[in-house]
Amino acid sequence: MKSILPWLILLAPLCSAAVITLFTLRLSSFISIAAVFISFICSCFVFTRAGMLAPQFTWIDVRGVLTIPLGLTLDQLSRMMLVLVSGVGAVIHVYSLGYMRDDEGKSRYFAALSLFMFAMLGIVLANNFVMLFIFWELVGFTSYVLIGHWFYRDAAAAAAKKAFITTRIGDFGFMVGILMLWMATGSVVFAEITPRMSMLTGHPTFLTAVALLIFCGAVGKSAQFPLHVWLPDAMEGPTPISALIHAATMVAAGVYMLVRVAFIIQGSQTALLIIAWIGTITAVLAALIATQQNDIKRILAYSTMSQLGYMVMAVGLTSNDAAIFHLFTHAFFKALLFLAAGSVIVMLHHEQDIWKMGGLSRSLPITFVTFIVGALALMGCPPFSGFFSKDAILALAYKRNMPIFAVALFTAFLTAFYVIRLLVVVFFGKSRSDIARQSRESPLVMTGPLIVLAFLTTFGGFAFFARNFLALPIEKEAAIFVPALAIVALILGSGLAITVYRNRAGEPVDLELLRNKFHFDEFYSWLIHWTQELLAHIAAFFDRWIIDVGAVGGSSRGTLGIGALLRLIQVGNLQAYLFLFGLGIVALIYFAVFR
Repeated sequence: MKSILPWLILLAPLCSAAVITLFTLRLSSFISIAAVFISFICSCFVFTRAGMLAPQFTWIDVRGVLTIPLGLTLDQLSRMMLVLVSGVGAVIHVYSLGYMRDDEGKSRYFAALSLFMFAMLGIVLANNFVMLFIFWELVGFTSYVLIGHWFYRDAAAAAAKKAFITTRIGDFGFMVGILMLWMATGSVVFAEITPRMSMLTGHPTFLTAVALLIFCGAVGKSAQFPLHVWLPDAMEGPTPISALIHAATMVAAGVYMLVRVAFIIQGSQTALLIIAWIGTITAVLAALIATQQNDIKRILAYSTMSQLGYMVMAVGLTSNDAAIFHLFTHAFFKALLFLAAGSVIVMLHHEQDIWKMGGLSRSLPITFVTFIVGALALMGCPPFSGFFSKDAILALAYKRNMPIFAVALFTAFLTAFYVIRLLVVVFFGKSRSDIARQSRESPLVMTGPLIVLAFLTTFGGFAFFARNFLALPIEKEAAIFVPALAIVALILGSGLAITVYRNRAGEPVDLELLRNKFHFDEFYSWLIHWTQELLAHIAAFFDRWIIDVGAVGGSSRGTLGIGALLRLIQVGNLQAYLFLFGLGIVALIYFAVFR
């Protein structure tokens, strides 16, 4: 059954962005919210219609060389992602009404938000690599606009540029991988590449290179090591954007893409092993850094990196179900945590330092309860959603790669430690500042979405448990032993954090290496200084002194000098001209006779 509903899901946010930008600013928020709710309602309807198809159009047709359709994928994965992306996006739109109500650039914000939703939904629906890459780049551009919404702040402008440039590095590898895949198979359409995989499997080195280059796109977009440095700085944008980027949309796009093209990646065991270890390293690295951060949003940002590492780890362990399961549960509890953090930040007049908070459980009761729900899910505490999905990944690691399992279990311990640290410092104990003592609960337009997300966080795991977790190839021993170990790690991490941070007024131990994020930013600055900037200085010297002063400047000065000499001959005296004429004749006769 063909229907235009999938196209309506995709185009409604685009129309919203166009209307807000070109015609009206006054109703921008309501137009944007209406568009995302149209997408959400249509997504729910499409989700219930398993056999639905969307009309397809031919975009580029170079016969015998390349055919690119404008077509949409409507399998189970994309239909689930449509509901998730549009649903979480709708909640964040409503929340933004309260958070951005006094912002002068509110209309620009909602226009960019609608364009971002269009791009993200396009990634979910694309049925070929070219469409996917175009929407992929549009997500990068719109995230640049949203992160830099307060562009008049130097930190926000720098963070937006950093995010855009860093992700472009991964996207370049992604583009090269797509070109190599087209060169090998003659197609960019997912459904057409699948039956032609024999062209790649016969050349394992080439297949590994293609898989890893495609993975580069996910490394940039999903902030995996070593291109993870942009994500914490992206916290300079408005908090709803932090929730949108870190929950079910931009950073999750990399994981979704890996699952979408798993038929390519799973053809190379080398690529799978590298992907699994990149995810593992990212998970533990981000968790270690999070233990020493003092900005509430940056702590959550590093927790996002860590959880994305779990998802990428699951992809490398050849379990797309576990990766998508954790992607879904993470979308709920991470959106909840960021929006709850935004409630704290707004009520504390945009204060983000956790050591200037304290005792907020009394003045922000709804925010506190919902934050607790999200925190317990993030730590993997039963029966919240994160418990089911994270333990599914741990059980798979236990079965397939014991070193990865050991690191992942240690990461679970660190997660419990930094989450309880955050809770104890922000919500318990005494207020550490006047703004904390004077805080009050956020309005309903902000707390309402928190309650909805808390409900989904609490019961969302059960909804996907039977469908995903029970279907995973996990041995009975792992299904019993691994959750027990995870709960032990949870108890140990929580107990250590409570012991260390209870009634503390400041950080008891300053671990400089973790506080400074292992000096990755400094290393990249040094690397750029001695590569890009050095090359730029050499090019500038060559351009200025060799080209400008030497070639261009020298020729111009030579022409000027010759002209000056010739001008000396033009004296305007008839006798002088006759003398020179005669001298010339004598010279001609001399050369003619004697030479």
